[in-house]
Amino acid sequence: MTSTDQKAGQPNGKGPDVDKFLQTESGGRATAGPAAVVLFIVPLLWSLFQLWIASPLPYMLEVGVFNSTEARSIHLAFASFLAFAAFPMIRGRHANHVPVYDWVLALAAAFAASYLYFFYEELATRPGAPVTQDLIVALGGLVLLLEATRRALGLPLTIVAGVFIIYSLAGPWMPDVISHKGASLSKLASHQWLGTEGVFGVALGVSTSFVFLFVLFGALLEKAGAGNYFIKVAYALLGHMRGGPAKAAVVSSGLSGIISGSSIANVVTTGTFTIPLMKRVGFPATKAGAVEVAASTNGQLTPPVMGAAAFLMVEYVGISYLEVIKHAILPAMISYVALIYIVHLEACKLGMKGVERLNRPTLAQRLLTWVVLLLGLCILTLVVYYGVGWIKGALGEAALWILGPALLAIYVGLVWYATRFPDLEEDDPEQAMGELPETGPTVKTGLYFLLPVVVLIWCLTVERFSPQLSAYWATVLMIFILLTHKSLKALFRGEGDQGGRLSSGVVDLVHALVTGARNMVGIGVATAAAGIVVGTVTLTGIGLVMTQFVEFISGGNLLLMLIFTALISLILGMGLPTTANYIVVSTLMAPVVVTLGAQNGLIVPLIAVHLFVFYFGILADDTPPVGLAAYAAAAISGADPIRTGIQGFTYDIRTAILPFMFIFNTQLLLIGLSGWFDLLVTIFSAVTAMLVFSAATQGYWFTRTRWWETALLLLIAFSMFRPGFWWDRVYPPTEERPGSELFQHVENIPAQDPVIVKASGTNFDGQEISTYLRLPLPEGDSAQQRLSAAGLDVSPSGEAMTVNFVTFGSVAQELGIEFGWTIDAVQVKTDRPPKELVFIPALILLGLLAFGQLRRRSREVSAQGFA
Repeated sequence: MTSTDQKAGQPNGKGPDVDKFLQTESGGRATAGPAAVVLFIVPLLWSLFQLWIASPLPYMLEVGVFNSTEARSIHLAFASFLAFAAFPMIRGRHANHVPVYDWVLALAAAFAASYLYFFYEELATRPGAPVTQDLIVALGGLVLLLEATRRALGLPLTIVAGVFIIYSLAGPWMPDVISHKGASLSKLASHQWLGTEGVFGVALGVSTSFVFLFVLFGALLEKAGAGNYFIKVAYALLGHMRGGPAKAAVVSSGLSGIISGSSIANVVTTGTFTIPLMKRVGFPATKAGAVEVAASTNGQLTPPVMGAAAFLMVEYVGISYLEVIKHAILPAMISYVALIYIVHLEACKLGMKGVERLNRPTLAQRLLTWVVLLLGLCILTLVVYYGVGWIKGALGEAALWILGPALLAIYVGLVWYATRFPDLEEDDPEQAMGELPETGPTVKTGLYFLLPVVVLIWCLTVERFSPQLSAYWATVLMIFILLTHKSLKALFRGEGDQGGRLSSGVVDLVHALVTGARNMVGIGVATAAAGIVVGTVTLTGIGLVMTQFVEFISGGNLLLMLIFTALISLILGMGLPTTANYIVVSTLMAPVVVTLGAQNGLIVPLIAVHLFVFYFGILADDTPPVGLAAYAAAAISGADPIRTGIQGFTYDIRTAILPFMFIFNTQLLLIGLSGWFDLLVTIFSAVTAMLVFSAATQGYWFTRTRWWETALLLLIAFSMFRPGFWWDRVYPPTEERPGSELFQHVENIPAQDPVIVKASGTNFDGQEISTYLRLPLPEGDSAQQRLSAAGLDVSPSGEAMTVNFVTFGSVAQELGIEFGWTIDAVQVKTDRPPKELVFIPALILLGLLAFGQLRRRSREVSAQGFA
């Protein structure tokens, strides 16, 4: 996610033009003279600082080592300074120069943010007891942060953060349902600014550690020409199909989203080329813009980058980034497959044809090409994986001296191979689209751009490096490529002037570093401002209050609770950047959903709830009336932004149902799968369900659907997504046995598998609660030993078990079990036929619908031919 997630105004009552969005993407003001120099040097220094703290050099040289709090402080100092210097106080005024008062505010904001760095030791000696100087800086810093947020991101996040500050101070005067004892100014300042509970908390830490490097990585790729390469490859691969340019727009936006993680950034970059091309082949302006919007919003859902919020999940959920990628990959994949299918259906409705290829291969040639490509990729993957593994095993740390030169040789070889084909030219949207480029030469011109992405994925998945270190090594390789690829191409082509090409690479690198940093201004202040919300929750205890309040509104119904959460995400997402929206809603609502589900007998994994919030926060970018991605697309297509947003949201309905499905069917998140066959069945059913759902919502399959066909298609899609809904009514998946049978059941559970129990007791507030808990069980010689290893000591008491002792810091205590509670029941899986048998009647019904539609289409074609 980048600073484009800010809310731009609409001058003269019209949607913002493309130049406005591009200007916003680069930092707000277009200055000249000394101001331009400052706004160039400061972002450059910021990028260099972030690269330094991410590298192992400080620890190797024992120079310039910063702890996490100091790094966050400096990170926010850069962001705050640039927010005041790069964004005017009033939009449209002082757009080309920086007035004196903005320089003063920028320096004051930078000092307040860096206060924790300069006075770190002094603050450590007086925790919770700030002196007058501390209070002045902290309160001033909060005010300046709110103003910086307003400038960079607009009013919505500023208002949300301000409301939470007021709530912290005015707790005793609030309505009874949300009242608290209140906090003094001294306590508020100390909590929010002088520690790591508020502004300088987890959210800003993720922005400092992970997000900056990924945004910088995307800026480097774009500057090197990878963005244009991805677009050209997508057109070469898909442009010949029916509605090909629109399908290519989906793929290119997905590829762009992988490296940028910003829906609006995708629209204003790839959309500049894809939207005019879609219009040229017959797509109406509204639908051309809507396709780009839907594709761009989904780019932020696509691993491995997924925007800043994905890195926050690592901290909030407590799982590795690789686990986040694993859980997010299938929903992202089926969402993109469905969008390509929706584009195909739209092209069929409009009677479109593909764009002519230079060479048209036969079906056999195409199949052979794909088989060779897939087999080649599989063989290459195995050779690299086991080859690198063998070298590391044989040489240990010395393997670096073999693998480094090998990677360099591969890069040089790919650059040499690329010089055998003409360089890709930037597409001109004004020219007629007559023929498509050949796929092979187009793909081969930029294969070396994939090396940093491969290194990134390798470090994340195989080496299991941290996201920060993985992004660092991928960025280092990308910097090397940006510096050298032009001069190497000139050398291999015998063109001379390698020095000039190398100088050009240095210029490109410096500009990419500046662009990456300026794109981070919005994220830096957004995560800091959202930290105010998190700090308020920990300061006032509103999280517990929110649980009771929402449970009262929803009546204890989990589905209503999820709908309520989705609406909150959409509404807040209209005014907040995705990252800030995710922080606010997940902080308030994720524990509520998990608690409410447990009380209703549904154990909802925390990652599922966080992905639920994440999805709806992203969908807000195309939700009328304030969908910024729709405004950006409409500015390019010339269509009405509201109609573009509505059309884009109809395309994104397929994405909106996914979160509801994976809450109740966690297999879609690859949770609870028993093996490869189960995985293949899950992928097949999910893809089929999504395609069927897409056909139902578009009102077209093989021909236009009738209302009863649409209803049946929706029924089939639901059955494929949630087969358990019907099967559970015939064969209940579990049965409850008395808690007194806990020992007997635990003895039969494999090691590390959880036991689900129904526990009840009195909480700290004196309220009687009853909830279901998933308790992981370590290995042990007996049931008592396994329960004791999990932190639980129980004894029989009639039909239940009484909790005699809970080990401090154990899993049982983390789940909330207290001394004196009772284990009332044990949930045991029943022996039943697989729920996937529901797919058989669903597929038979789908086949009958297809047969009927094909017959009707045949009659319609015959009637048109007769006429």
